[in-house]
Amino acid sequence: MTQRVELAAVMDRLAIDSLITEYAVTVDDGDWDAYQHLFTPDGRADYSSAGGIDASAAEVAGWLAGTMELFPMRQHLIVNRRLRFGTLDQDIGDIAQVQADYVNPMRFTSRGGEGEEKRGDGEGGTEPAAPDFICGGRYAFTALRTHQGWRLRQVTVQEKWRQLQQRSPHHTPG
Repeated sequence: MTQRVELAAVMDRLAIDSLITEYAVTVDDGDWDAYQHLFTPDGRADYSSAGGIDASAAEVAGWLAGTMELFPMRQHLIVNRRLRFGTLDQDIGDIAQVQADYVNPMRFTSRGGEGEEKRGDGEGGTEPAAPDFICGGRYAFTALRTHQGWRLRQVTVQEKWRQLQQRSPHHTPG
């Protein structure tokens, strides 16, 4: 491989890594327009293993918008990214497969405001509440090089586990 080819591969890896990070951020921030723009026009997402839908990116964005209202606090952590370039129409490197694990702590809507719950600290303040729903699993992303840069063609969520935390009753120190 020449240095030019190696540099191009590194640049592609960085662009795809950025795309995956943008995916997590758009979901966590609830930016559903930006979410849809991460996908190719024929892009799809499959959340069926997590109790969701398998549909076009636009349909999934609508479903997520409604579902994520239950969780004002959410934070996707996408790690252990394994990237492999493939061949599309005999052009090596125009399609990529990414496998990545995720952990996603979320907080149900609470009475203290967005992602916070009143703690009765005696001063009327609030502090961030711990997540009460955590799930984890693996993503399979298919990315395609387009004229606009790398875009997602397919996202498949394979939820492996979930944990629902029981809220403990709060008390005011006496």
